[in-house]
Amino acid sequence: MSESSSANGASASRGLWSSRMAFILAATGSAVGLGNIWKFPYVTGENGGGAFVLVYLACIAVIGIPIMMAEVFIGRNGGRNPVASMRLIAERNLVNPLWRLSAIIGVLAAFVILSFYSVIGGWAASYIGHAAMGDFTGQSSDAIGEIFGGLLASPTQLLLWHTVFMALVILVVSRGLKSGLEKAVKILMPALFMLLLIVVGYATTTGHFGEAVSFLFRPDFSKLTMAGVLVALGHAFFTMSLGMAIMMAYGSYLGRDISIGRTAITVGIMDTVVALMAGLAIFPLVFANGLEGSEGPGLIFLTLPLAFGQMPMGALFGTLFFVLLLFAAWTSGISLLEPVVEWFEEKMSIRRSSSAILVGIACWLLGIASVLSLNAWSGFAPLGMFAAFEGMTIFDLLDYFTANVMLPLSGLLTALFVGWFVARESLSADMRMSQGAFDLWYNLLRYVTPVGVVIVFVYNLILAG
Repeated sequence: MSESSSANGASASRGLWSSRMAFILAATGSAVGLGNIWKFPYVTGENGGGAFVLVYLACIAVIGIPIMMAEVFIGRNGGRNPVASMRLIAERNLVNPLWRLSAIIGVLAAFVILSFYSVIGGWAASYIGHAAMGDFTGQSSDAIGEIFGGLLASPTQLLLWHTVFMALVILVVSRGLKSGLEKAVKILMPALFMLLLIVVGYATTTGHFGEAVSFLFRPDFSKLTMAGVLVALGHAFFTMSLGMAIMMAYGSYLGRDISIGRTAITVGIMDTVVALMAGLAIFPLVFANGLEGSEGPGLIFLTLPLAFGQMPMGALFGTLFFVLLLFAAWTSGISLLEPVVEWFEEKMSIRRSSSAILVGIACWLLGIASVLSLNAWSGFAPLGMFAAFEGMTIFDLLDYFTANVMLPLSGLLTALFVGWFVARESLSADMRMSQGAFDLWYNLLRYVTPVGVVIVFVYNLILAG
């Protein structure tokens, strides 16, 4: 009892979310980012549509939500930054404190991901101006390609927008929980949902909305490969902000009267709804213009601008779409910086604002390497001597190692730690779930989730070999 009270006291002294909805908005803001608006539509297009969506939903249910619940438990039960919380819980359960390696990997992954995520967020910011000025109107695919190519080829432009995006993120995180994180998500998340509804409404007028619905929700398993299944599993990690210590950091501000299970399920549902709505917003525009849904990463920055440029009121709705994309990236950027700042603030015993500025600048500096790898250093492949990494720039490598190694590894260690080394009674008391629901989660976390993550690891090792 004294341990629980101590943890709760630690959380209270650092501040708590004002309500369950505030936490849900923040966690959903973290989960709803470029992964939903940018990545989900194109990986769905590349992997056959409806069948991929079904596998993705299954991965969210049996792997994503269980790990998210475990991470939130660690944060709330420890009541400190992710690394300190993991150490405290390990000590209470009389196991090796080296289990905190899971949180260390997560905090480091969040830092690295934000460094290049900020560059992509900068692309979205720059496209707001292009759309608003009508630069896409009536343009050919070659002309649209020149706009995007010109952005990537310009270190000055990329650095400017990378700086703007990081400044926005630092501004919010530096203001702390109530004045920064909570206030931002209470404004940005409703605005994001409203913008997405407007763009989906616009997509229904294209005459191809039914085709998009069929593409997303009518499964054709002949189009689904084993590689597609593994992409779905990996994307479930990416989109729900797992393995980045984010939910540990957010969980440390969560009051003990709130059910972790119901809250995590709500976040998972909201995250999935946004991803599917993004598909319903994007694919009607793609199909209406005779374009391919499997265009890859260029779907948002090459294919959609072409579609907006050919449609009535395309400049207006194109602007709204890229504002939506920026808001999604911003809420995720905030969540990526938070666990690193929380750790640095408590480790160094310095003010929140100073911690946010120092960590943000360090992240911005690392991001310059990604900026330059898109132009001046585009021919530099640091691991080019290995066949699996031939031609991969710094940007590509940071993306590859965080998504395919660090996030699954952190998630795996978290699942094993909570599932096998934390006292079942402690978990049951803290989760505030019915016995049946708790047993389902507990067994998924112990047996199903680790197997799913190990399969991804093995596949990536074979691929790298």
